[in-house]
Amino acid sequence: MPSLTSLAPAGPTATPTRTTATARRLMAICGTLLAALLCALTVGANSASAHAALTSTDPADGSVVKTAPREVTLNFSEGVLLSGDSVRVLDPKGKRVDTGKTAHVDGKSSTAAAGLHSGLPDGTYTVAWKAVSEDSHPVSGAFTFSIGAPSKTKAKVPTGEASDSTVSTLYGIGRYAAYGGFAALVGGCVFAGLCRSSRPVRKIAVGGWVTLFTASLLLLLLRGPYTDGEGIGGILDLGRLGDVLSTKPGAALLSRLLLLGAAAVFLAVLFGSYTRRTGEGEADARRRQDLAFGLGFGGTVMAVGLAATWAMAEHASVGLQRRLAMPVDVIHLIAVGVWLGGLASLAVTLRAGEPIERAAVRRFSRLAFGSVVALVVTGLYQSWRQVGSWGALTDTEYGRWLLVKVGLVAVLVGIAAISRRWTGRLTDATGAAGAEADEAEAVTDAGAEAGSGAEADVAATAEETKAGAKAAVKAARPVRTGAADAAVDTPAEAETESGGGSGTGAADGDPVRTAQLARQRAAKDKTATLRERDADRERSGLRRSVLAETIVAVVLLAVATVLSGTQPGRAETEQAGAATTKPADQLNVDPVSVLIPYNTGPKSGRGKAVVMIEPALPGDNALHVFTTDLADRPVDVPEVKLSLTLKGKGIGPLRIPLERLSTGHWSAKTVQLPMAGTWQLSLTVRTSDIDQVTETRNVKVAQ
Repeated sequence: MPSLTSLAPAGPTATPTRTTATARRLMAICGTLLAALLCALTVGANSASAHAALTSTDPADGSVVKTAPREVTLNFSEGVLLSGDSVRVLDPKGKRVDTGKTAHVDGKSSTAAAGLHSGLPDGTYTVAWKAVSEDSHPVSGAFTFSIGAPSKTKAKVPTGEASDSTVSTLYGIGRYAAYGGFAALVGGCVFAGLCRSSRPVRKIAVGGWVTLFTASLLLLLLRGPYTDGEGIGGILDLGRLGDVLSTKPGAALLSRLLLLGAAAVFLAVLFGSYTRRTGEGEADARRRQDLAFGLGFGGTVMAVGLAATWAMAEHASVGLQRRLAMPVDVIHLIAVGVWLGGLASLAVTLRAGEPIERAAVRRFSRLAFGSVVALVVTGLYQSWRQVGSWGALTDTEYGRWLLVKVGLVAVLVGIAAISRRWTGRLTDATGAAGAEADEAEAVTDAGAEAGSGAEADVAATAEETKAGAKAAVKAARPVRTGAADAAVDTPAEAETESGGGSGTGAADGDPVRTAQLARQRAAKDKTATLRERDADRERSGLRRSVLAETIVAVVLLAVATVLSGTQPGRAETEQAGAATTKPADQLNVDPVSVLIPYNTGPKSGRGKAVVMIEPALPGDNALHVFTTDLADRPVDVPEVKLSLTLKGKGIGPLRIPLERLSTGHWSAKTVQLPMAGTWQLSLTVRTSDIDQVTETRNVKVAQ
C-alpha cells in the first residue's frame, strides 16, 4: 500500500510558499484564540471551588432565637467529609463555645452538627465551618445567629477561601496535567495499535504516562494541605498521607498510581515486541494476532480503570443517578482520550513527515467520529444531570462554562469536518497513485519477460556510466589528503572509502569527523523530508487542519478542567432557593434597622437607640429597641415608648407595648402592620422623672 509521502509532485512549485503563509495565518488565529481563552480561564478559575452547597442551618443565618440551642446543625446539597474541628462556634468575644466534636446527624453524610456548652449568654455568635465534599473539593464558610438579641462581635469571620492560594493553584495545574496526560496516553496507545506506530507517537504515549504519573503523585502530596487550608509547607508532612489515603479521593489517586505501574508494562509491549514483529509467516502472524488481542483487552481494562479513578471521586459519584452516571463518565473520559490524544498523535506524525498509509488515516477518521458521537451522547446526559434547568445555563457559573465548552466543541467539530475533506482528497489521490503504480508494475513485468537480455545490457551500461562519471568528478578535484578529502567527498563516498579498509579516509582516524558527517547526513535527510512534506498539497492541508484541532483541543481540555472544579448548576440553584427560605419560628433581622440618637438634656441623658422591625412586611412583625450610651455600651432607661403612624392612609398612631428583656433591650413579639407604605416611627425615651425626648423617623414597610 503506498504511503502518503509518495504523493509529492515532481519539479519545482510555488505551493510550499503559499502553504507556509497560510499556515502562519492559521497559527496566528489559533494562538490568539488560545491566549484569549486561557486569560478567561485564569479569571474564572478563582470562583471555581465549592461543590457541596450549604442549603440550610439550624439556627438559621442571621436569626434571633429566644433561648440558647443545644447544638448547631448544617445541611448540605451532597455528602461531606468531616474532621473534629469542621464546625467551630465563637461567642461575641471570639471564644469557642462548641464541644469540639463534629458528627453527622443520624448517619446522614449531607449533615454536620456541633454541640454547644450550656448557659450561653445573649449576643451574636459566629459559626465557622469547613468540610470536603464527596466529589473531593474543599468547601468552607461562616454564618451568624443571635441569642436574645444581636450584639457586636469580635469573632473573625473566615474570608471564604477553603485552601491556600498557592496550594490551590498548584492543585489546579496538577488536575489539568492529569487530564492531559490521560488523553495523551490513551489516544497515543490507540493510535499506535490501530493506525500507525512511530517514534513521534511513542513520545506522545510515553509523555502522557510520565505526565499522568507525576501529576497524580503531586496531587496525592498536595491533597492534605489542599483540604486543610494549609500552606505549601504542609506537603512535607508525610504523616498526613495516611489520613488522605483513608478518604475516597486519596484512595482513587493511589489506585491510579498502581494502574500506571501496569500501564508501563503495557507500553513496553506495545512499542516493543508488538510493533517490531514483521508478521512474516503463518505462525508469526498467529502470534501477532494473539498479542494484539491481549494488548486490546489489557489496554481496555487499564483505560477503564484509570477513567474510573476520576468517575468514582468527582461529580459523577454524587447527586442523581450515580450508578448510571459513573459508567457514563468513564465512557466520556475514554472518548475524550481517544479523540484528543489521537489528534495529537496524528499531528506529530504529519509534522515529522513520517509515511502513513491512507488506511491508517481512514481508521483514525472513523475512530474520531465514533468518539465524537460518544461525547455528544454522554455530554448531554451529564449536562442535564449537573445543570438541571435551561435557566441555570446562563444564571450559574457552571452553566456559563458549559456553554463555553459546547462552543469549543462546535469549533472543534467544524475543523474536524475540514480535516475529513482533506482526508478524502488524500485518499483519492493515494488511490490514483496506487493505480498508476500497479499499472506501471504490470507493464514492467510484461516487458521483463520479453527483454531480459536487453535489460541486462542496459544495466551494465548504466553501471559503467556511473563509475566513469564518479572517476571524472574525482579527477577534476584538487588533490587533497586526510580530512580535506573527507570534507569534499559526499557522505556516501566517505562511507564507501572508509569502509574499504585503505585507512586513507578521515572517518577511520577521526571519530569527531565521523560524528560531524553523521549529523550532516541527518540534517540533509530531514531537510529533504520536510521539503517533500511541504510539496504535498493534500498532506499539508491535512497537517494544518489537524494542528488547528489540536490547539483548540488543548483549550477545550482546560475548560473541562475548570468545569470539573465548579459547583454544578443544579446545586447552586438549590442553594439559592434554600437561602430565601427561613424557618417560621425564627426571627429575621435583615429588613429594617433605624439608628436614633437622643439627648434629654443632662450629660447622663445622651445616648443612642436602635429600632429593628422584622420582616417589615404587612402582617405580623417583631420589633426590638436597643439603648446604648455614646460608647455603644447597653444602658437602661426608666421608660421607652414607641408608636407607628401611616399618615397617608389615616392609620394610627399605633402604640406598641414594649417588654424589657435585658439591659438596654426592649421588645414586642407581635406588631400588626395592616398595609405597606412609609410609616412614621415616634420614639420617646425618658432618662429621669422629668427628662425625656421624642424623636421621629420614617420607616418603609414593603409589599
